[in-house]
Amino acid sequence: MSAPLLEIRDLHVALPAGSERPYAVQGVDLDLAPNEILCIVGESGSGKSLMSRSIMGLLPKPHVRVSQGSIRFGDEDLVTVSDARLRQIRGSDIAMIFQEPMTALNPVMTIGDQIDEVFRFHAKMRRKERQERALSLLDDVHIPDPKATMSAYPHELSGGQRQRAMIAMALALDPKIIIADEPTTALDVTAQAQILKLIKEMQEAHNTGVLFITHDFGVVADIADRVAVMQGGIMVEAGTAAEVLNNPQHPYTQNLIESVPSLTPRPPRVQAAEPVLQIENLTKTFRSGGGLLGFGAKERIVHAAKDVTLELRKGETLGIVGESGSGKSTVARCIVRLVDAEEGKILLNGTDLRPLGRAEMRPYRARIQMVFQDPFASLNPRTKVGKIIAQGPMIQGVPKAEAQERTRELLSIVGLDERAYDRYPHEFSGGQRQRIGIARALALNPDVLVADEPVSALDVSIQAQILELLDEIRERMTLSMIFITHDLRVAAQVCDRLAVMRSGVVVETGPTAEIFRDPQHEYTRALLGAVPGKEWRAG
Repeated sequence: MSAPLLEIRDLHVALPAGSERPYAVQGVDLDLAPNEILCIVGESGSGKSLMSRSIMGLLPKPHVRVSQGSIRFGDEDLVTVSDARLRQIRGSDIAMIFQEPMTALNPVMTIGDQIDEVFRFHAKMRRKERQERALSLLDDVHIPDPKATMSAYPHELSGGQRQRAMIAMALALDPKIIIADEPTTALDVTAQAQILKLIKEMQEAHNTGVLFITHDFGVVADIADRVAVMQGGIMVEAGTAAEVLNNPQHPYTQNLIESVPSLTPRPPRVQAAEPVLQIENLTKTFRSGGGLLGFGAKERIVHAAKDVTLELRKGETLGIVGESGSGKSTVARCIVRLVDAEEGKILLNGTDLRPLGRAEMRPYRARIQMVFQDPFASLNPRTKVGKIIAQGPMIQGVPKAEAQERTRELLSIVGLDERAYDRYPHEFSGGQRQRIGIARALALNPDVLVADEPVSALDVSIQAQILELLDEIRERMTLSMIFITHDLRVAAQVCDRLAVMRSGVVVETGPTAEIFRDPQHEYTRALLGAVPGKEWRAG
């Protein structure tokens, strides 16, 4: 067996005084071998990202720092080397792919100039040679038009293309180690599959060791050779991918794997005959650029929803699935009248909501409510939780005492205790804030709940709790729900029927089990084929 590329021993990363725990990372031992993909798995706050940043010397010192232990790379301890030496090592020997390329790429430099900068800083190469190498790298990472990408700015590329450009920069100097920190979390499922395939190809071609940070066990099943699981800064389990995925030993690992939604759809439920919501020929177009304000730029027209027709029955959960830009969130916002469609009908129990003015719409607002993707952005940070939830019923004319009593009851229903009533949103975790958002939506006793990616920003165990909660509430209150998601594992466990959207068009609808068993449209087949870890069965 060859010597490890990286040896981490007894690593402690100290947090500032007054933090909820003294160490972000505590006593971690880890080896990374050449030509190996080691996945570090854990939820938010597990310490996995700070552990990876300590390798690169990118901790926010002096507040967060390595207080004990060693990180050996060859004959050097990266904890004790100088900052100048660390700068030499970064990029040339150890490179990093960040989770969000838009924050890591310079917005005022072209992609070509940013790759060129890597060569200028670390290698003695003529300009022509640098340009040829940059073009070759962009071609290696399968960017469609490398020459055009060289002169493009980051905002002109899609999320998948930006991530490919980041990978090209990371590979520029043929590093021995690549650290990938959640590089596919923000990507659609097909782009994610392409990036995972690309990282594995590059790793095999260059004999590189890859430290892959993730919370997604589907990704782990697809690419990992070995897995290390972190909880609260401590490594609780490590082993080969097969051992950890199929026979987890630690209760925390077992809980994480049990929380991964199965790709096998749940048994179909008996459906009511009468529809509560009917969407007929809904059309929404966005325009930008052009005219006086566009300074002569060509007008850009996006058909976010084109002739969309859907039906939601009483007590049913209808899933709308598709990638970013498919139009699913636009349809959701048109349904609740946050965005006005140009054409079509939105029939709620037979009443068309689309032509109603603001005053006419007010009585119907209570009957159709929305749960947003980011609960923190949708909750007023300066208002206490009790008031946030009680406001809706009070605006609709419910007496204050009755609204407050209903609020306390709802907090109990969504699993929060009495003390939550007088606290502010920032005092809660992400999962708790989403529970508050659900309670606010339920306060008006709606007929229809529209949930727009309500669990996509949550850790897998919290995600499982919220999905279970939504299911319990749907049964208890006989709610009808439209569930927007790009995660087909979630859709399989939540939705009775599915509508698949692409570029503003519904390309396929049907019972969830039928679509998963026998998808008719090529786009649906591509989505199902790209689900990470589809061959691995959780639990």
